[in-house]
Amino acid sequence: MSEILDGSENIAGAQPNPGVSSGDAEGLVIESNTEKFGDDVINASSNVPIIVDFWAPWCEPCKQMTPILEKLVLEYNGQVKLVKINIDENQALAQQLRVQSIPMVYAFKDGRPADVFSGALPESQLRKFIEKLTGEDGSPIDQAVQQANSLIEAGDTENASSIFNQILAADNQNAEAHVGLIKCLMAAGESDQARNYLAGLSEELRTNQSISAIQTALELEEQTAEAGEVGELKQIVQDNPDDHQARFDYALALYGAGETEIAVEELVEIIKSNREWNDDAARQQLFKIFEALGHEDPITVAGRRKMSTVLFS
Repeated sequence: MSEILDGSENIAGAQPNPGVSSGDAEGLVIESNTEKFGDDVINASSNVPIIVDFWAPWCEPCKQMTPILEKLVLEYNGQVKLVKINIDENQALAQQLRVQSIPMVYAFKDGRPADVFSGALPESQLRKFIEKLTGEDGSPIDQAVQQANSLIEAGDTENASSIFNQILAADNQNAEAHVGLIKCLMAAGESDQARNYLAGLSEELRTNQSISAIQTALELEEQTAEAGEVGELKQIVQDNPDDHQARFDYALALYGAGETEIAVEELVEIIKSNREWNDDAARQQLFKIFEALGHEDPITVAGRRKMSTVLFS
């Protein structure tokens, strides 16, 4: 797995893409004006959806959002294009399209406006805006992440890591690709290298929800390694059902053995018997497992329901 670590070290230390300038990436992001609007937007939108970003040099929210739009348009690799219009230099056009506040973003498709929003949106909402124009499959990078994750599930971490490294070569701030490389290291039993990789990420990336989740998964892995043997702990719990520490350790061992659903049930059983045991340790451990799994995982959904039933019954 050394090829994963080598790639991750290079990527973690790389500098963020500063964005693109006018005319970069074969015309995917261009500056336009009133005179060229018909060709650059109306006519061009018959072939590919066009996003029109009305901005101004003095607009601070524009400075925050436009680079994100540029990055996403490049990520979608020709499925959509971005046309930037400076309203200070094109006031008549802005008035015609009723641009009253900026940033204001139009989407044109087949020669007509298809969608519009005003104000700066976060990247997640900008992605949804673009996906309404391009379809629900996501960008080529999104599809590559899905493919690589499928390879991890199939046990092919070598090819998965290769795809993740290619993604990061194009977008070194892609949190899902960083998470994927960490998963590859974990799957290879190289947890120490996974922790080092995580520590090398920027502070901004470490606040990402997916990266927080994989950090929690690493912490759980370390806990479960010290929990004990599943069979022995199971026997202790059967002999003494009120031994909450043994049941807690049993749940950790189960989680480490991949029996996550049963581990959740055992932690819920502790809460049912003594919800405040060891400073609420069982509930806090459940929260860690839920974060590591993800909020939409079926085990998380069912586990939260069971926990709530016990707590509020």
